[in-house]
Amino acid sequence: MTVETSQPAAQSGTFRIGGDLPVHRLGYGAMQITGPGIWGEPRDRDEAVRVLRRAVELGVTFIDTADSYGPFVSEQIIREALHPYADDVVIATKGGLTRSGPGDWRPVGRPEYLRQQAELSLRHLGVERIDLYQLHRIDPKVPLEESLGELELLQQEGKIRHIGLSEVSVEQIEQARAVVDVVSVQNLYNLANRQSEEVLHYAEREGLGFIPWFPIATGELAAPGGPLDAASKEHGATPAQLALAWLLRRSPVMLPIPGTSRVAHLEENLKAGTIELTDEEYDTLTNAAG
Repeated sequence: MTVETSQPAAQSGTFRIGGDLPVHRLGYGAMQITGPGIWGEPRDRDEAVRVLRRAVELGVTFIDTADSYGPFVSEQIIREALHPYADDVVIATKGGLTRSGPGDWRPVGRPEYLRQQAELSLRHLGVERIDLYQLHRIDPKVPLEESLGELELLQQEGKIRHIGLSEVSVEQIEQARAVVDVVSVQNLYNLANRQSEEVLHYAEREGLGFIPWFPIATGELAAPGGPLDAASKEHGATPAQLALAWLLRRSPVMLPIPGTSRVAHLEENLKAGTIELTDEEYDTLTNAAG
């Protein structure tokens, strides 16, 4: 069933990050508003600005970015488009991956580097405190306690509200939680790739927000005649919309952040917030990729 609304993202439900930051569960990932290889300026900066403003108009209150997207281009465009931010808009960013060129990503978790990047993110976003700051990757060359210890200091200084992790195992989350209060995890997860299922179960048990990146990948499920193709025809929705609707149905802690650089694609994605899968449809999609 599809519910018509002027704010489809608001129909996706609400989750409180850290227990005190309510966001609509269907958010927006701002990685794609940069150039090719997530490097440099976008081909159409004006359209990127329109995408962000339209996302908020459609009920998005959770926007996820990172200092490494551009680098800094994504954060700067977010500021241009949305600053001063509406009271209910939460901007999450990440630090801990360095860039030397398009498609190149290297973890650096040295405390002084993370502090420098957090300070730059504050400036680029135009905020005095980052609502959710995520360690983009654990640096194997730096003890996790040192990386997170610096984020805890930034938190104590009032520059970070909540701390999250990205691409981690359950063991790593538990190691991190012995050092700081972790409120969210961002791992690769979608209908076709559920390798982080154990992490999702942990997040559900512990009340952590689970942010699936690459959320609308559907693989062969959307091929002509496949289960997602068939379901989309029956539902009058696109395969991507059903993949997002499946994520929202999958868990109450799920916070999908589909990204795009085009307004039309954004509007299409966010309609997923209005789709309610039947038990049969949900089970069919779950089992098809299971």
